[in-house]
Amino acid sequence: MLVLITYDVNTETPAGRRRLRKVAKKCVDHGQRVQNSVFECLLDAAQYAVLKAELAALIDPDLDSLRFYQLGNSYKSKVEHIGLHPAFEQDGVLIL
Repeated sequence: MLVLITYDVNTETPAGRRRLRKVAKKCVDHGQRVQNSVFECLLDAAQYAVLKAELAALIDPDLDSLRFYQLGNSYKSKVEHIGLHPAFEQDGVLIL
């Protein structure tokens, strides 16, 4: 399923900047950045549960926020894009 993850981490302190880097790195490890604090991640239910728990453990819930949008498996009909496209399609073939 495609999950859209957005976050807002308070970066007024060094600790906040560290949290931001950790959240961004965790998201990069599981999906594709489509905007500064927005990631598209193709995950199964188990991967989603683990990632959600890991991200929740990284933030300070009194200062930061996470949002998860589950777009499901038929996400292609639910996503419209105008402008510059991401570097690659999530479910496409990637040749290294």
